[in-house]
Amino acid sequence: MVSEVKNESDMYVCGMCGYIYNPAKGDKKQNVPKGVVFADLPDGWVCPLCGVGKSRFTAML
Repeated sequence: MVSEVKNESDMYVCGMCGYIYNPAKGDKKQNVPKGVVFADLPDGWVCPLCGVGKSRFTAML
């Protein structure tokens, strides 16, 4: 089930390279469609720029 994107606080930033995951855009490189919130990304999803896992991301406030 895909959660609804509510606002910009749904964006997460990579602590290694600064990549911002924006659910309004998804992640084309890893076939994540628009609208998938960070919590709903698969456990194996990694930063498309530097390759670190979800645990290295923090919520943007």
